[in-house]
Amino acid sequence: MALGLVGFALAGCGGRDPAPNFSYTLLDGQKASTESMRGKVLLVNFWATSCVTCVKEMPGLMATHRKFQPRGFETLAVAMSYDPPAYVANFAQSRQLPFGVVIDNTGAIANAFPDVRLTPTTYLIDKRGGIVKRYVGEPNFAELHALVEKLLAEA
Repeated sequence: MALGLVGFALAGCGGRDPAPNFSYTLLDGQKASTESMRGKVLLVNFWATSCVTCVKEMPGLMATHRKFQPRGFETLAVAMSYDPPAYVANFAQSRQLPFGVVIDNTGAIANAFPDVRLTPTTYLIDKRGGIVKRYVGEPNFAELHALVEKLLAEA
């Protein structure tokens, strides 16, 4: 598995694979698209309320969002198609998630990204819309923060 991650990281050095563009509706009813996030560093997290690791990593994602959001960082939490919408809404409200939450009703968003098979799967996307890194499982938050710092510093 480590070899695959190294290969993925090296593939992104010269020219990063483009992240898919998609439109979505947030839990609060606002409509948006990833195109509107260009110029920002974006973290897209695929998760489910029934996923123990997803629930465990959420405070770290919230802290990351709060730390970097004032500098042009956004987080989008995409709930998997099998997650009951009422559970997702309750989770987001009870934990006061500070970022956008989307329910991927049809699975189209997950299908647009490469290799979303397990939760949590998280993609870090640069200001130009290129996929920089994919995390399967909880990320090492110190390493994630260092990478976000680097991406925020890019022109």
